[in-house]
Amino acid sequence: MTAPLELLARSDKWYLSAGEGLIWAPPFPAWLDAPGFWDDAHLFEYPLGPLFTVSFVDDEGRQIALQPGVRRWTPAALEMPYTTTVGLDLAEARMVLPGFVLGSEWQVVNFSAQPVRVHAVAWTAAPGEEIEPDEVSWTESELEWGRVLKDRTGHELPVRLQLALARGTDSWGAVRSEPTANHPHFYLTPFWDRWDPTRGGLRGKAELEGISNIGLVYLGVHRALEIPPGGTARLAVALRVEPELEESAPRAAAGPRKASSFAAASQASWEEFFAALPSFRCSDPYFERYWAYRWYGLRLNGVAAGWGNYVAPSVAEGIAYFHQPIAYSAQCHLRELRWARDPEWARGVLRTFVAHQKPDGSFHGRIYANHLEGTDFYHADWGGALRALDAVHPSDAFLREVLPALEGYADWLAGTRDKDGSGLFDVTDQYETGQEYMSRYQAVDPDADRYGWENRIRLKGIDVTVYAYELFRALADLGARGGIEPARWRARAERTAAAVRKVMWDKKGAMFSDVNPARGKRTGVRAAVCFFPYFTDLVGAEHLAGFVQNLFDPRQFWKPFPVPSSSGLDPQYDPDAAWRGKRHNCPWNGRVWPMTNSHIAEAIAAVAVGHLPALRAHLAEFVTKYVRMMFWDGDASRPNSFEHYHPVTGRPSAYRGIDDYQHSWINDLLVQYVIGLRPAGGGRCVVDPMPFALDGFEAKGLPMQGALIDVAREGDRVAVQVNGREAARGRVGEPIEVRL
Repeated sequence: MTAPLELLARSDKWYLSAGEGLIWAPPFPAWLDAPGFWDDAHLFEYPLGPLFTVSFVDDEGRQIALQPGVRRWTPAALEMPYTTTVGLDLAEARMVLPGFVLGSEWQVVNFSAQPVRVHAVAWTAAPGEEIEPDEVSWTESELEWGRVLKDRTGHELPVRLQLALARGTDSWGAVRSEPTANHPHFYLTPFWDRWDPTRGGLRGKAELEGISNIGLVYLGVHRALEIPPGGTARLAVALRVEPELEESAPRAAAGPRKASSFAAASQASWEEFFAALPSFRCSDPYFERYWAYRWYGLRLNGVAAGWGNYVAPSVAEGIAYFHQPIAYSAQCHLRELRWARDPEWARGVLRTFVAHQKPDGSFHGRIYANHLEGTDFYHADWGGALRALDAVHPSDAFLREVLPALEGYADWLAGTRDKDGSGLFDVTDQYETGQEYMSRYQAVDPDADRYGWENRIRLKGIDVTVYAYELFRALADLGARGGIEPARWRARAERTAAAVRKVMWDKKGAMFSDVNPARGKRTGVRAAVCFFPYFTDLVGAEHLAGFVQNLFDPRQFWKPFPVPSSSGLDPQYDPDAAWRGKRHNCPWNGRVWPMTNSHIAEAIAAVAVGHLPALRAHLAEFVTKYVRMMFWDGDASRPNSFEHYHPVTGRPSAYRGIDDYQHSWINDLLVQYVIGLRPAGGGRCVVDPMPFALDGFEAKGLPMQGALIDVAREGDRVAVQVNGREAARGRVGEPIEVRL
């Protein structure tokens, strides 16, 4: 089996993280080929940049030009070779290490016949307004200063930064300057003019006076490297970022682990992460590589416990300004992380929102690192996600911990979004569904797309009603184990189920629909969310024909890369991401959104397993197309995870620059339908792979109710082991019930 890091290796990627909240993933990097980290990182949702670069100069302070070669990336490091015209070859490895550390590690090879002395200067340029003379300090090993970061909402986060060279520094400096181009070029720095090798290169003091603080402060550390002919010198640069946040829970030990090098420490950290997860190899290289890639994406966007509002480990929705836990995607993370052998990370996702529940019972839409002001709200399938997690990792103690909070949320939902007691639930602006710019909202207000978070519309939404129903079901089914009374939630679930079937079902159009409460009539707008009832027990025989004829209609949803968020027959349908003639960042009027596709996969699966076995082949086709869509140009070595895709070409929203967006669940689909492992409750599970066109696969170490399951397929034959012992054999198409 190819090791995950090698499986993911490629030359066109650069994202780095240690899964704690510091991430270097600039969406549109300008300085990717420059040494170090000059493009922005993000500490939680706060941008931080520039970080530092590394310049190599001769004794006279003249910069040695570096010609970059071909990059090599794995989650553990970004490796870059450089050539020069002065007899040196250099190789850099960049990584983000545990403890909020950015590392740049170098090998400098002298292939000339003469000894060479070269000076390495690691330096940065900080906004001068942020740094007073007494805010910069030097110890024997590191240069330290403070900055105040600002997020998109204007909130601030003070941080301390420490720049150091491993194994010693010859000189250091800090100099104030009026503004200039803030580029990673040594000749733009004051160090270039002040270079004095006889006094150690940099002046060894802070020169931070001036008539104003406007401009830049340059900070640097330096060491001379003596390299014999044919010899090699090594250099390691580290920048530690220390947020000034209160400790809200015990934190993991800070700092890189002990290793022979930064690169070895980063590699060991990632290998340890993958070793604690189930393994999966498959004859389909897209499935095999995406399995590793999705686990990488979850750790890339991981948030460690103990920092400010993060009382438990969690997952951010994505990179850049999405780098905080967001309610709409948290439901996805619960489903994905249930297949980790340790359930605490998945539980932490829910704990993060429960810990900050509002007094009225609602949840914040986002959990920022050090504030909760100005957060939005998103509907989410909390009930379905919790049931999914509990089915794999049952825990009465965890249910007792979270069900009272979910009960409070359900009471808030019923009291504010179903005031008329209809059993159907309101959408009050286009953003809170996570699905803006689509005809659904225009059906109740032609100006719905012009409002912000202003709660100015009212639409009985099919998606949010299904989410509410799933929450009521979870409270009813799990309530007795979690210490709450299930009876009233069972009654609420039944009321909502009856309303969905009676009011939202359009018999003539053979499709579920949103409802305009002002008129008491269905809107008739055809969107992918109209299929959401099919992944629940809300549907019966009378609904099945409509599911098939609408979902699998190529004029509507069954495009070359299904399914678009709005029907191809919708008057506002546009697969090119345009809304009313203008390309938008997040349009839901014709793009394929992985978030929606994950729901649709569950809908097809539920109908195939519970009603129409012929759809098992359609599920295999859908998941195959879904996963292949999330690779650049169909290249099996280049997976991606953008917000949305083109339904005809499969091209991602590259113009957004937001890759590795954790806004869907895919590994959960691979486990349930490719591998075929699904919980059945009561110490049982089912192994029932769908008819994917595979020669075989092998999955090892999948958790299931306290046991570890291995599943292997060879041709059509399937073998199951429980805790290393053979438990059952069968064939594809014949569900195998396994007692644990």
